[in-house]
Amino acid sequence: MRQRPPLTPIISALPSTVPFVGPEAQERDRGRAFRARIGANESSFGPSPRVIARMAGIAGDMWMYCDPDNHDLKLAVAAHLGVGVENVVVGEGIDGLLSLVARMHVAPGDAVVTSLGAYPTFNFHIAGVGGRLVAVPYENDRESLDGLLAAVRNENAPLVYLSNPDNPMGSWWEAAELIRFIEALPETTMLVLDEAYGELGPASALPPIDVSRTNVIRMRTFSKAYGLAGIRCGYAVADAQAIRDFEKIRNHYGVSRMAQIAGVEALDDQDYLQSVVARVASGRRRIAEIAEANGLKPLPSATNFVTLDCGGDGAFALKVLQALLSRDVFIRKPMVPVLDRCIRVSVGLGHELDIFAEQLPGALAAARGN
Repeated sequence: MRQRPPLTPIISALPSTVPFVGPEAQERDRGRAFRARIGANESSFGPSPRVIARMAGIAGDMWMYCDPDNHDLKLAVAAHLGVGVENVVVGEGIDGLLSLVARMHVAPGDAVVTSLGAYPTFNFHIAGVGGRLVAVPYENDRESLDGLLAAVRNENAPLVYLSNPDNPMGSWWEAAELIRFIEALPETTMLVLDEAYGELGPASALPPIDVSRTNVIRMRTFSKAYGLAGIRCGYAVADAQAIRDFEKIRNHYGVSRMAQIAGVEALDDQDYLQSVVARVASGRRRIAEIAEANGLKPLPSATNFVTLDCGGDGAFALKVLQALLSRDVFIRKPMVPVLDRCIRVSVGLGHELDIFAEQLPGALAAARGN
């Protein structure tokens, strides 16, 4: 038998798993397309018409490499948030930035604190650098600020992850509570505050940005409210030294020319953003009405999805999910105990929510064995 070049000990010990099985892979396995794509928390409303026109207009320029400095987009983000350009780094979505943070702050064996059932891609990157995850259970369907803080202190953790608003439950903390949490953190613990859904929740959930704090990295994306999930573009805001540390290791040609220009145009069209926020709020109400009409409990949401308590255990909720998939409705669900009693439904277009409303009664009946 031929020998293989060796992997590093960290990589060779990892299981061959990925955080998500995309709807495209599921469609290939099924041999047919989904009729309602309401599982990945994309924005079915798409980007601003101005963004679409701008992207179409520059398509012929894609023979050029991108600007490795992301100059114009960094300037636009800095102006939008009222910070210095030295406080902004651009990356391949929040996922790409999380990978960099893991490399920057986690040595093999270090304890890293997150919530049990929180965004799994963060866990994926921590495993990839040999970190040891310490997962704190949710409390009343929200990430437990006190639990996370206690775990950080117990483990002397160099890194802690918190999303606000939260995925997969849609819950959120008000800014005052987050500030209390930040002020109580050890100065040697870096907080990654994932605000992917920040534009969609109440403004009161977003603390003022304070770039003088040396242990907070705020991350945002164009994938959700701005409707640009397919271009893979996000940004982080932090103190200038943290940004310089990102610059040491980031992929300087990782964010395409198209993504950079689309991001600038998206930030400039805040009227469209607000129209999307209103449509998302209307869609959340529609999903809640459908759920209640079928005896399910919608949880309060500050995101572009609604998490629905199916009223049973994880096995029952999984049957509901599988029954909806078999009816060509793509959704997802939390998978850890307690949270796994729920399914998660993204706000989609009107016809997609019509399909969900049509198919949910039959899916529930099938899950119950009726």
